[in-house]
Amino acid sequence: MAVGDNEMPHAVFIPFPAQSHMKGLMKLAKLLHHKDFFITFVNTEFNQNRLIKARGLDSLSKLRHFQFKTIPDGLPLSDPDATQDVALLCGSVRRNFLTMFRNLLEELNDRSCSDNPPVSCIVSDGVMPFTITAAQELGIPVAVFWTFPACGYMGFYQYRALLEKGFTPLKDASQQTNEYLETVIEWIPGMKNIRLKDLPTFFRTTDPNDDIFNLAMESAHKALEASACGIHTFDALEPELLDSLSSMLSHVYTMGPLQLLLNNVKDEETNHLDSLGYNLWKEEPECLQWLDSKEPGSVVYVNFGSVIVVSQQQLVEFAWGLANSNHYFLWIIRHDLVTGDSAMLPPEFVTSTQEKGFIAGWCPQEEVLNHPSIGGFLTHSGWNSTLESLSAGVPMMCWPFFGDQQTICKYVCNEWEVGMEIDNDVKREEIEKLVLKLMVRDKGKKMKKKAMEWKELAKKATGPNGSSSLNLEKLVNVLLTKN
Repeated sequence: MAVGDNEMPHAVFIPFPAQSHMKGLMKLAKLLHHKDFFITFVNTEFNQNRLIKARGLDSLSKLRHFQFKTIPDGLPLSDPDATQDVALLCGSVRRNFLTMFRNLLEELNDRSCSDNPPVSCIVSDGVMPFTITAAQELGIPVAVFWTFPACGYMGFYQYRALLEKGFTPLKDASQQTNEYLETVIEWIPGMKNIRLKDLPTFFRTTDPNDDIFNLAMESAHKALEASACGIHTFDALEPELLDSLSSMLSHVYTMGPLQLLLNNVKDEETNHLDSLGYNLWKEEPECLQWLDSKEPGSVVYVNFGSVIVVSQQQLVEFAWGLANSNHYFLWIIRHDLVTGDSAMLPPEFVTSTQEKGFIAGWCPQEEVLNHPSIGGFLTHSGWNSTLESLSAGVPMMCWPFFGDQQTICKYVCNEWEVGMEIDNDVKREEIEKLVLKLMVRDKGKKMKKKAMEWKELAKKATGPNGSSSLNLEKLVNVLLTKN
């Protein structure tokens, strides 16, 4: 290392081991690297292997002041090309990760086998609460970063109240489908007209020991002990919720959209990090060439994210809904998208849509959403996808699946007015009707106008004197503070 490098602040980043979480933390790591931090980015061995397979080993090596380290995940072997079981991951995070993380920090601070600067701070995924304990033991600052919006974090924070008030665990499975979930909750700060069904879904369990529910509840409250709490949103998008969170947490910093912040710091010093991608699947850039041949605003982009699995019947209903709409579509179909099997589209669908559709296994999503030919996004309402769509000024059709996706969908459709919800029991007739509304009807035009307004507000937040830019500086100051 060059003279003086050992005096650099050294931030250890650790995301929850899933692609969407890795993506958010990686972008924040790049931003801190630009602020002259030495970065250690910690993946599980499983996800690091997937990243190398998707991006190539060269993309992760020879990076100045940016290194990768791994820890085991404590799980049995699984499909090396698919997302691991979320419940098993949550259980392992709760029971195994603290010890493994402590060992890694000890290794990083061992001067006899490392010439890196000593660890001076930790930046952790919000749902990795053990990092706060580890930072407290070392006496260094720790920031937790929520890859969720403020409405998602507030929903998770209410889990303890739901437990204390008897709303969870559910008495039996019937409460999943009867009128119980229509119950309106009136006591959540900053959230109006919220039903149980609009809250993150993990409380819908009959098991009080459910690992996903308990990790979400523990994480939301453990964040009170962190030196700083970052949220991947921007002030203009969720003002009431952010006001409420600021009264609960002493250090709440909105820092989004991260990609727009990154776009503003492109220079020679950051160019060498461009090879650091976020996708655990190999991207197929040919879809961008296909988009180049289409008229502006003429294509529906369809992607259900990195975790969701659908049934074969649901896949078929989406397929014929898209085909019958007679609009161009770009559809991302992972090999593990269909439950227990590889995705099989009807041969007659493939034949009839050869001129209208393009199907890929994965794609560079932000480039796709910002392509002028994209007119709408059929999404699972994951937060990365939603914020990327807002940043690109693209309206949405929302089919939320689990977690905070239901909450995000509620806000997209009712508060931000840029989306329409698809019924959980998906039917081709509904898909056809909503695609037409989105692409050619007045409803779609109004949503497009609103989406463009949010795009401009996101750009303002990430500008030189924008709230997200200023909050990033505040976070840096917290991380540089010696306890």
